Amino acid sequence: QEDLVESGGGLVQPGGSLRLSCKPSTTIFAFVAMAWYRQAPGQQRELVASITKTGTTNYADSVKGRFTISRDNAKNTVDLQMNDLKPEDTGVYYCAGRRAGSGDFDTWGQGTQVTVSS
Repeated sequence: QEDLVESGGGLVQPGGSLRLSCKPSTTIFAFVAMAWYRQAPGQQRELVASITKTGTTNYADSVKGRFTISRDNAKNTVDLQMNDLKPEDTGVYYCAGRRAGSGDFDTWGQGTQVTVSS
């Protein structure tokens, strides 16, 4: 069974930065695309950013210009660099992977908490 393990969450003040990392138990090349989702209290899970195996990226409008998703093939991780964080970025951040032949993201991590507060 494939596992995705997230790390890097925490508490940060508004305007600060955090870097999340997602590491699969096998290899990031097992997925045609990987993504970061987040879920704020009382809200539905939403896509934050995604990246394909070929490096094509996609971002939610609310994070464009502030967040950057990237693949580190040597470290076998997919990272999310979050800058200029705002209180509305608070939530549980989940790493997700989509395998070839799957119409949606079908592998999920357990999530890591990000809290932006002064």
